[in-house]
Amino acid sequence: MASSQGKNELRFADWMAALPGSIHRTPLTNLAIPGSHDSFSFYIDEASPVGPEQPETVQNFVSVFGTVAKKLMRKWLATQTMNFTSQLGAGIRYFDLRISTKPRDPDNELYFAHGLFSAKVKEGLEEINAFLADHPKEVVFLDFNHFYGMQKYHHEKLVQMLKDTYGNKMCPAIFAHEVSLQYLWEKEHQVLVFYHSPVALEVPFLWPGQMMPAPWANTTDPEKLIQFLQASITERRKKGSFFISQVVLTPKASTVVKGVASGLRETITER
Repeated sequence: MASSQGKNELRFADWMAALPGSIHRTPLTNLAIPGSHDSFSFYIDEASPVGPEQPETVQNFVSVFGTVAKKLMRKWLATQTMNFTSQLGAGIRYFDLRISTKPRDPDNELYFAHGLFSAKVKEGLEEINAFLADHPKEVVFLDFNHFYGMQKYHHEKLVQMLKDTYGNKMCPAIFAHEVSLQYLWEKEHQVLVFYHSPVALEVPFLWPGQMMPAPWANTTDPEKLIQFLQASITERRKKGSFFISQVVLTPKASTVVKGVASGLRETITER
């Protein structure tokens, strides 16, 4: 059993390299590529302050109940159990990344954030890069789609961090239909960075956010989610860009209140 599992892990870690030759020149926009939602949320720092994007009701809840409130929040904020390396080994190639500054942080660092703060961005990028160095034919999509508390100099810091970490591994923004595995392998590119900010227009290796739209069903009903996904796939295929199918159910405030102590996994994931 362990031996069989090891072979599966190896296959998933290099699944792009193992694709048949007939697919190598197929535009990546035509392939279904597995990704993860709030990809960094395998780690939620319960000792951190609440993220600046959270409404006043949440801020007040934490100020009153402190650590207990954060422990309950974590049950609803953590959408992953595997770190970046394990996700990559399991075949994940698209990462949903949300970046924030931390209030009163003397080091002025950038963090992944989803309600509470996660790891430092630099650490996550380096972890992904280590995998790419060991798997030179695998390609990742880094989707920076939310920014909280960030000024111009924070974006400049993040852009420089990307340069320092990935260098020539990053593919400059071109027409989406031109990007195939063969093209990327020939250019020795392994990273496509999508950046949902006007900053993307100033930096050649940042793909504008509209090239990676992510329509959101915002429902707790599986049937409505499926209907939404089918409609959005049909629409997006006509546009010639990359796009995301968010196969996730979204809890409402009432859902959280009813299952506040249970958490996301027990209350909604099984649906």
